[in-house]
Amino acid sequence: MWMVKSPGGPSVKFLVNAVHTMEELKLTGNHLKGSRPLLTFSSNFENDAHWKLLKEMLTQIFGIPEGHRKSKPYHDHVFVFSIVDDHIWFRNYQISVPHNESDKIARGDLDKMTLIEVGPRFCLNPIKIFGGSFGGTTLYENPFYVSPNQIRALEKRNKAGKFAKKIKAKTRRKMHELSNPLEPDEFTDMWNDE
Repeated sequence: MWMVKSPGGPSVKFLVNAVHTMEELKLTGNHLKGSRPLLTFSSNFENDAHWKLLKEMLTQIFGIPEGHRKSKPYHDHVFVFSIVDDHIWFRNYQISVPHNESDKIARGDLDKMTLIEVGPRFCLNPIKIFGGSFGGTTLYENPFYVSPNQIRALEKRNKAGKFAKKIKAKTRRKMHELSNPLEPDEFTDMWNDE
């Protein structure tokens, strides 16, 4: 997946892993269409320059400006971006207020509010960050990234190794049987008619 600040860049290429939808996880939350999300980022987005750049790009892409003509003037869900093992994990939560409260909740009174996961939930593995739009100078390259093709090739080699071991075991067994023949059984002709 690509994220680009057009027209001049920068751009980021991601591998999207572990996509889980609301239906798969049996999540019960729901937020209104068109409402603005609160964006939250884990503190490790401030550690390195490439994480700071990604935080700014995610803010510009997922953040909806206040007063946008197709957005509602309130927040009823939260987008959470956190970094775990050099991957960006995305989660979506609904801000839920108890229904039995007849009066409005005072500003800043967060004790009565709860977060309910809505979904989807996914993981972004950054591959490269480019200076331009879909290309240009490479600003960052992930040293831990292994492409899915390399993973599949390794799995294929492992399976091929298992098959080769099985064939070798069969040939060893045949050689063992040939080198150690069974002694003739004295009871083999016992039931034969004479």
